[in-house]
Amino acid sequence: MKMITRRAMFLLILVAAFLGGLIFMTVSLVNHGDEWVMKSFNSHVYHEGELIGAGKITDKNGRSLAETVDGEREYNDSQITRKATLHTIGDTKGFISTGIQSVYKAKLTGYNLLSGIYNVTKNGSGNNMKLTIDADICDTAYEALSDYKGGCVGVVNYKTGEIICMVSSPSYDVNDVPYDLDTNEKYDGVYINRLLSGLYTPGSTFKIVTSVCAVDNIPDIYERKFKCTGEYDPGSGTPIECNATHGTLGFKEALAKSCNSVFAQIAIELGPQKLAQTCKELGLTSTVSLNGDIISSKGRFFLENGDADDYIGWTGIGQGDTLISPIAMLRVVSAVANGGKAVSFHMIDSLANQVGKSLDVDFSKKEVPLLNAETADKIKKMLRYNVKNQYGEYNYEGLSLCAKSGTAQIDEIDSHNTAWFTGFMDDEDHPYAFVVVVEYGNSGSQTAGPIANRVLQAIVEK
Repeated sequence: MKMITRRAMFLLILVAAFLGGLIFMTVSLVNHGDEWVMKSFNSHVYHEGELIGAGKITDKNGRSLAETVDGEREYNDSQITRKATLHTIGDTKGFISTGIQSVYKAKLTGYNLLSGIYNVTKNGSGNNMKLTIDADICDTAYEALSDYKGGCVGVVNYKTGEIICMVSSPSYDVNDVPYDLDTNEKYDGVYINRLLSGLYTPGSTFKIVTSVCAVDNIPDIYERKFKCTGEYDPGSGTPIECNATHGTLGFKEALAKSCNSVFAQIAIELGPQKLAQTCKELGLTSTVSLNGDIISSKGRFFLENGDADDYIGWTGIGQGDTLISPIAMLRVVSAVANGGKAVSFHMIDSLANQVGKSLDVDFSKKEVPLLNAETADKIKKMLRYNVKNQYGEYNYEGLSLCAKSGTAQIDEIDSHNTAWFTGFMDDEDHPYAFVVVVEYGNSGSQTAGPIANRVLQAIVEK
């Protein structure tokens, strides 16, 4: 009898262990099955480490950007388009980690829990993905940017959150990969999508942030008069140099002329806590996501209580140690254009299988308030004033542009400027916000401004 009991207990333990193992394997399959399938040694999906078994990726107009033909991954016929969309589509080896082919490789192969990669093994390709980007506009942006060492251009519909242009430079042609890609300094950071993962000193574009903080915290800011003598001496540390001697001017004029003296004074009056809080509320120290899956770098705001006034002043004009990702600044100006609300960004329009059945891409549109509507309206009017009275309406004809330039002076290693231009079109028919960053550029208005104009004019003319 004891023997039978022992055997029964032993069998129960075996059954429990089996069931436990089965549950563990089932949970692992559900949670990690797509990762297992997408290992580079899977010959149905990869060949010599390169992705081949995936569906077609097209732009918003149906232009093919990548597809599998006869077991090989093929890209657009245009070399310019291949370079312009490289960081959006990604490479086949996954070096560009934020590219569509890296982030959505399982969806592109058609993997699902029940049928695995049946679509790939049957049809030679998986699911087809249509993006919101416009390849023609990306071509224009890349051609305008390619004369410079590096940088990025981003354009989004601030009403819908659709990214229509995302270009990063330097780039390369996936059909003719340079032999010295990893050793030639002109390709430094080539795998980085600078719009998403680049972190830059913002220069005078940060005065948008200081302006928001001032509007919210200094009740009489529009009645104030400030004096600029060519520099502002906070009484200790390094005087903040201005780009000119502006004399007496008000808040609105100070932003238009990008007066360092005035904005240093305003920043010091506001203090570190209020500036840091505004940065946080505007999302400049958090990530930005596209479709909830492609994630940007976090910005960094270095300012604390106890910092010297001169450091606070330099920070308030965008010349401190603050670092901003271009897409985070794009989200800020999008919110200003959209009454204070930032619409969640996305660049996937649809996903469908080989027979055209629509598939869920697990994305829900959200609106997040970054600033109140009254403040947004005031900042919008100031950015419009900038263009009319400083940058010249004739330089941006027909765009109803609201914008701010920035010229960040970088003295580390080798002295150079990072040129910024960001803003939006105040136009119901063309509700687009933009950001342009040019490494080793001249000033923001002279280098990044014309690139923005060229891209936006191409959008309006389509």
